[in-house]
Amino acid sequence: MGNGLDPKKTALVIIDLQKWLGNNYAPNSAEDVVAKAAQLTDKFRKAGAFVVLVHVSSKDMKDMPAPLLDREAPQLNLPEQWDEIVPELNVQETDHLIVKKQWGAFFGTDLDLQLRRRGIDTIVLAGIATGLGVDTTAREAFMLGYNQVFSIDAMSGFTQEEHDHVKNYIFPRMGKIRTTAEIIASFEG
Repeated sequence: MGNGLDPKKTALVIIDLQKWLGNNYAPNSAEDVVAKAAQLTDKFRKAGAFVVLVHVSSKDMKDMPAPLLDREAPQLNLPEQWDEIVPELNVQETDHLIVKKQWGAFFGTDLDLQLRRRGIDTIVLAGIATGLGVDTTAREAFMLGYNQVFSIDAMSGFTQEEHDHVKNYIFPRMGKIRTTAEIIASFEG
């Protein structure tokens, strides 16, 4: 990873790992993504880095986007507490929780403000889904001037093709692609 990551200038941003995950992802299962994200949150916290956990929430879905679509929107059958962060991430008081209403974690939230106030210039991204929440957040971060590292094995798409497209054509234009192990090692270097 070059010179490594400076925990004072780096934040971990985890996208949409909440109790309503489903199980149709590729190339990594939701369980594998959550396990890798848990490793990252543990390492970032121990290093004193800023941890941001992003999730979608709405009381009645009236505050969510309802775009015109060429196909019918999927029907959501949301279980109780669907919007809570998965317990494996062990939310801490020092974590910053972001509730988003769009695909990206920056638009309509205080994420940019919180990162800038802390002097953070680099974000490490992980979560679900590669081609929606993670990709949109990455594009927003790129436009705001953040350096980015993508924990590629701590994310997954709805299909292999979606994940591979973003991994191969989008992320390389905006940052570095690394594995969870490489990112963790970059704090030890």
